[in-house]
Parts: sequence; structure tokens; C-alpha cells
Amino acid sequence: MNKIEVKHLAKRFKFAKKPLLNEVNFNLEENEIYGLFGENGAGKSTLMSMIADYNRPSAGQVLFDGQEVHENDEALSEIYFMNQDDMYTKKDKVSQIFSFVESMYQDYDVDLQAKLVKEFKLDINQKLNKLSTGYQSIVKIIISLCVPCKFILLDEPTLGLDARNREIFQSNLIETYSENPRTFVISTHIIDEIDRIISHVLLLQDGVIKMNGSIDEVSSKSYSVSGPAEDVNSYIDGVKVLDEEQLGRYKTVHFMDQLPDREVPASVDIEKMKLQKLLVYIMDRGEL
Repeated sequence: MNKIEVKHLAKRFKFAKKPLLNEVNFNLEENEIYGLFGENGAGKSTLMSMIADYNRPSAGQVLFDGQEVHENDEALSEIYFMNQDDMYTKKDKVSQIFSFVESMYQDYDVDLQAKLVKEFKLDINQKLNKLSTGYQSIVKIIISLCVPCKFILLDEPTLGLDARNREIFQSNLIETYSENPRTFVISTHIIDEIDRIISHVLLLQDGVIKMNGSIDEVSSKSYSVSGPAEDVNSYIDGVKVLDEEQLGRYKTVHFMDQLPDREVPASVDIEKMKLQKLLVYIMDRGEL
């Protein structure tokens, strides 16, 4: 079973008042889909780049099956990092870029590539620098889904994509994952668009991992309760509320706890708290 271990990882920049990352610890397990969340500047891109050995940490280590990834060609051949930097020659045609990547990977999925080119309506005879930001992202998405790596790191993969192409990306990610399971790590600000496909949540804040759990664990104890204020207050009495909204007599409260062991008033509705609501609360308040 393949696994990536991130141990005591830190990143400090010269002249910065505090480290960007400090004592970051977590594992990436085989065949999971992780959502990596955090505010702008939290260090998500830097963290992913260090996992893929694009960037060296100030302290700590990244292990693939117990071996350091740094300058480890065998380990790095199983890790693919899609980011928003200029990964390919801008003046090359898309077809040339695809041919180059295919030559680098023995089991590159050319059939899936052809399918995605058609669905995204991508003109492979265009030069990369002539494409819009969205279509440059699409080129990188196609490559990311077709490389035969066991760990795929996607940094803001839907940057510049319209709703149609975001849907194509998500549906194809689910389909290819079902047919050929491997680990995906998706860093994005559009939380509510990927919460239905991820299996695990990582929240990076203040240089550390603030939340690390399966989506089932998180959602099993995160609730939103709505109804007339007096009935809601009566039902949740004794529960630590994270946040609440009220409009007239109608009230909604959000909490991360077990449901009260009492009868639910007929006027009260209970649903799982949206992941975006929970993460935004933690990012705003810095705590649960």
C-alpha cells in the first residue's frame, strides 16, 4: 500500500516575521480524494510543491513509502503536481505538449486524452500562449487525469473555467477515479463544488493543519438546525453553537457536536452543515 508521509514540515522565508508553514504533519493514503483548503496565502501551493519536490522545506521531510522524495526519481515518478506556473513551453502547440508528456510516461492514457479533448472542445493545434486562462487550465487538467501516477496534486485546477467545463472536469475525475483508483489532492477556493467528490478534508491555517479527517467524520457531527427561534433554542439547549443567523422569528444555528438526545420539535429542520460553512467559520475564528 502506497503512502506519502509529511513529517514536521516547515517553510521559512528570509525577512518574513514568522514561518509560512510550521510543524505540518499528515499522511496521504492510497486511493483517497483529499480537499486541501485554506485562505489565500496560507501556504497550500507551497506545501504541495514541497510534497512534489519542486520546493525544499526549511525543516522536516516528505516520505513516499518510507523513503525521502527529495531527488528520488522512483518516488517522484509516482507524484504529479499540476500548478498554475508555466509548466510547459508557451510557444508550443497543445499537440506538441501532449506528445512530450506521453513520451515521458509509458502508460499515459491516450484514449482518455482524446475523450477529454473532445468533451472540452479543445483545439490542440493552438499554441498554449494563444489559449485563454481557462483553456490553459484545461490542458493541465487533461494531462493530470491521463498520467499514470499514484498521487496527483491539483493546485486550483479549475482556475478560469466556466460552469460547463468545471462540470466536465468533476465528472471525468469521478469516472477515471472509479475506473483507476489513485490519490488526488485538490486545492481550491470553490469548496461547495468539490465537497461532493472528496473523501477527506485537510484545512491549513496559521502554518499548521487545523483539520484532518474523513468527510464522513466531519459531516457526522456537523449540523445546521432551523426553525422558529423559540423551538430551535429549546431543542439545542446546552449545545455549543458555532454560528447562527436569524430573520424575524426564524433562526438557523450551526454546531459541531452530537445531536441533542431529545425529541425534535415538528417545526424544526435538521440537516448536515455545509462543508464551506464549517471551514469558513474555522478560518474566520481560528478554532472550533
